[in-house]
Amino acid sequence: MAKIASQAPATRTGRPNAAKPSLSDSRGLDIATVLGLTAAFGLVALAIVTGGTPNSFVDPAALMIVIGGTFGVTMMGFSLGEILTAQRVVLKALFRTQRAPRRAANYALQVAEAARGKGVLAIEQILPRMRSEKFLFKALSLVVDGVPADELYKVMERERQATYVRHKASSAVLRRSAEVAPSMGLIGTLVGLVQMLGRLEDPSTIGPAMAVALLTTFYGAILATMVFSPLANKLERNAAEESLVNHIFTITAAAVARQDNPRKLEMNLNTILSPSDRSTRYN
Repeated sequence: MAKIASQAPATRTGRPNAAKPSLSDSRGLDIATVLGLTAAFGLVALAIVTGGTPNSFVDPAALMIVIGGTFGVTMMGFSLGEILTAQRVVLKALFRTQRAPRRAANYALQVAEAARGKGVLAIEQILPRMRSEKFLFKALSLVVDGVPADELYKVMERERQATYVRHKASSAVLRRSAEVAPSMGLIGTLVGLVQMLGRLEDPSTIGPAMAVALLTTFYGAILATMVFSPLANKLERNAAEESLVNHIFTITAAAVARQDNPRKLEMNLNTILSPSDRSTRYN
């Protein structure tokens, strides 16, 4: 999420000085996701290399059955557009904008303070710097356009819910892939066993058939447990976090449109934030 300006020092009356809000990108690598994937695959690779037979864990036929089969079966339950969108969202999970609710609440209060002093003029001045935060930019643009607070809230809430549904659809694609991958591994195992039993008279074919039988189960378990399921969890968490941040911005825009006192806005925001994320700006 956009980087929130640091909190202004409090005056003698206990009220923070109104700071001029700033909004800049804070996009970076999601370290937790990268470290998790690296550690999981690294340990498996280390175990394979330690055994001294890494080449025996590579089989093109097994990869074709598991990866191609998982992709094909998953695509049967979704549209091509949903599949492509899920792939883009996964990339955003690795390189994502930080969207901490506490920082969003602090920034929202700064916006409310600026608007409390100068009204719509203050919003017009800071609005160009918010283009990277499309949801907040749209909400405050409606304030500048004079849309009533109740109508503004309804519009932005519908958009927030629609965005959340779209993001959940991407995680559903990964959940389905996590279900299909082990099943494709089992199918590959059966294919390998059938090939092996059908060629027992030729000992040279037993090894390749057994490789397909065992490696497809291995590949399916790896993809489901170490790739699809964790990424689906990450997408669901990101979707919930973004929905909360957008809810904060919706409440803020409606409060600015009503010209509410920032103290009242802080109380309203704290009702939807966890205890660790609640603002203490006016306490």
